[in-house]
Amino acid sequence: QVRLMESGGGLVQPGGSLRLSCARSGIVRRINRMGWYRDAPGKERELVAVVTRDGKTNYADSVKGRFTMSRDIAEPLVYLQMTSLQPEDTAVYYCNAEATMLDYRSLQLWGQGTLVNVSS
Repeated sequence: QVRLMESGGGLVQPGGSLRLSCARSGIVRRINRMGWYRDAPGKERELVAVVTRDGKTNYADSVKGRFTMSRDIAEPLVYLQMTSLQPEDTAVYYCNAEATMLDYRSLQLWGQGTLVNVSS
C-alpha cells in the first residue's frame, strides 16, 4: 500500500519559518507530480506549490517569494520551506502525489495533513 506522511507542522509566530516534509512509503511505477495543498477555515482547498516530474515548480501567488518546494530524489521526500509566515497561512497542509501504479493505473495520493498555526 502506498502512503504519504506529512510532518513538520506546528505553532509559529508571525514572521517565523517552518519546514514541512512529506515521505512516501510503498512502490509506484512513477510519480508524475507532487504538490502541497492547504485547507484554511472558511476557504476552499488551495494548491500552494507543485513540482513536476522534470523538476519544475509553480507556486500560488499568495506564497510566491516566501515558500519553496523541493524534493530529495534519492529518497521519496518532498519539502515545503515556509518563511515570513502570516496568520493567513494558518491551515492544514496536505501532501499530494499523482502516481502511476505498477499496474499502470493513475492514482491521486493524499497524506493525512499537518496543521500549521501562525499566531502570536
